[in-house]
Amino acid sequence: MTFRTLVTVFALSAASLAMAQAPAPAGNASTPRIDQREANQQKRIDQGVASGQLTQKEADKLNKQQAGIQKQEDKAKADGVVTKKERAKLTHRQNKADRAITRNKHDRQKKNPA
Repeated sequence: MTFRTLVTVFALSAASLAMAQAPAPAGNASTPRIDQREANQQKRIDQGVASGQLTQKEADKLNKQQAGIQKQEDKAKADGVVTKKERAKLTHRQNKADRAITRNKHDRQKKNPA
């Protein structure tokens, strides 16, 4: 083996080792739409409590649902990549949460019935 071949092999090994240790790009684990939707849903829950459209029990249940979605999102991001399938599952859960918020806010139940 010549010196030149040995240097080339060493350089390629060092480069591949450095690439293997590099973290995954942050763009693949980014979920801006999901994050914005979570923020909007949380705002709707808070507004519902403030206006009396949601009882505390309803709000607690909706907040628990939001926490579950956040936990699932954190789990999806754990490996550094949020796959298309994981995004679809998160979107599905957010759709269900959206319907639950709407249903509870418009059920004509007041926090302090008169």
